[in-house]
Amino acid sequence: MKAVVMTAVGDPEVLQLQDIPQPNIEKDTEILVRLKAAGVNPVDTKLRKGGTFYPDKTPAVLGCDGAGIVEATGSAVSKFNTGDEVYFCNGGLGGPTGNYAEYAVIDERFAAKKPASLSFAEAAAAPLVLLTAWEALYDRARLQAGQKVLIHAGAGGVGHVAIQLAKLQGAEVCTTVGDEEKAEFVRQLGADLAILYKQTDFVQATLDWTDGEGADIVFDTVGGETFYKSCPAVRVYGDLVTILEPEPEYGNLKIARLRNLRISLELMLTPMWQGLAKYQEEQAKILQQCADMIDEGRLKIHLGKTFPLQEAAAAHHLQETASMTGKIVLLID
Repeated sequence: MKAVVMTAVGDPEVLQLQDIPQPNIEKDTEILVRLKAAGVNPVDTKLRKGGTFYPDKTPAVLGCDGAGIVEATGSAVSKFNTGDEVYFCNGGLGGPTGNYAEYAVIDERFAAKKPASLSFAEAAAAPLVLLTAWEALYDRARLQAGQKVLIHAGAGGVGHVAIQLAKLQGAEVCTTVGDEEKAEFVRQLGADLAILYKQTDFVQATLDWTDGEGADIVFDTVGGETFYKSCPAVRVYGDLVTILEPEPEYGNLKIARLRNLRISLELMLTPMWQGLAKYQEEQAKILQQCADMIDEGRLKIHLGKTFPLQEAAAAHHLQETASMTGKIVLLID
């Protein structure tokens, strides 16, 4: 099969289209999926630049997000039939099992039926960001109706889903964006307040919005200085959730301690990386719930730009150099 292979650690040009062996069903609970699209996520570019989760498995095929059609099933598969359309977050952390390819094999427990109302490209854009936002807001922060939430980078992949999930839970949402076009985009998603962070101090704007108390929950999708700067924007005894590892060179947690904040770290890749099947199954159930919400018109996925599979390097360049609205996806023909 054709696949984009990460031939070494380095710049986007290390991604090369090659012929590699097509994967085969080896366990009776697995399905063979003919991939139609693969999502591009920031984690892909980080792995390409810094090495995969499995450094001994290079060359590697990247891409955690996939969507396609079931082409064959193992003898014990009961959840899917040949011809079913599926989407999932699986593989892409090292070795040949990523989704920048024409085929993938996945245990049926870890896949979900593709939302019928989405194209394959839109579906491939969804799994990682859906799971990240869901786990961060619903599981880590225990979001409740009536709470006020600050979501950083609301026009981005994770951010634009997080806004919608927060609103669906009955929360009020403010979010940081880079320009007025993105501000209009997040308002259309339901954001109550868009903060143009380049012009406005987001901490002061959040305090003004919450009558000086701070947000019940701040969801940091940016990291670096933003994580530490967010501490005074969280109310006393509030929650600060981040999807990046806090780096001490950018600040300290003195304010967080004084405000008795609960800090949570969200990495939805942990179950896949550590082979925790129980949690991978739970994530597939979340994707199925999200598929229902999407088909009911309550949740939208914004596709920013698509590239053909062979232009994966260009997709990585864009992911790294542009402040994207929505997601980037590779189309597989």
